[in-house]
Amino acid sequence: MRILLAEDDFNLGELVVYMLEKKASVKVEWVQEGEDALYYATATHYDVLILDWMMPNGDGVEVCRRLRKQGYPGAILMLTAKDSVQDRIEGLDSGADDYLVKPFEIDELLARLRALSRRNYAPILEEETRIQDLVLNRNSHTVRTQDGEIQLSPREFQLLDLLVQNKGQVLPREVILERIWGFDADVAPKTIDATVKLIRKKLDPIGKQELLQSVRGVGYKLVH
Repeated sequence: MRILLAEDDFNLGELVVYMLEKKASVKVEWVQEGEDALYYATATHYDVLILDWMMPNGDGVEVCRRLRKQGYPGAILMLTAKDSVQDRIEGLDSGADDYLVKPFEIDELLARLRALSRRNYAPILEEETRIQDLVLNRNSHTVRTQDGEIQLSPREFQLLDLLVQNKGQVLPREVILERIWGFDADVAPKTIDATVKLIRKKLDPIGKQELLQSVRGVGYKLVH
């Protein structure tokens, strides 16, 4: 496993690198500023990025948002001392796949890295996918029709894209939570319902809200 660690606390960074390389033979590259993390992430392949929330020259949330805006497809773990629900929501909504609060046990970090790296072996998807007369663009997080363009939030687009990739299949809420919000995320199942409602509202003006079909007591599917 190849990891990029972006952490400005020297003592913590040194400890994490030592423990990961010693306990799991993980190859770790370590930077201490946001701009360096952005450069390394776009220049080299990593199985998982570990981004500290508070860093000079671009905090973890900013780096994560910029990477996702550029279409970065890899797994991202946010590392932070911020532990309120709102902070977790902000970190995950920036595009992070998982969130770990300091202080933490190295074994838990390793377990989360293994889970993220397994999920990161998905096939590379084309930039655009067509469903009926809709075109989903994975770089711009937009849905386009001949009548115009609909802008979705990163989380809304991820959920819609997941259903598109599995069109015709019912995805249980538990699967959607794990794939979209991340391993062991503190997110209630009703958050999925709220996100689907927002997507439908945005699809309504073009008459496509019925694409997302709820399956009572199970989850959602995309009809085609």
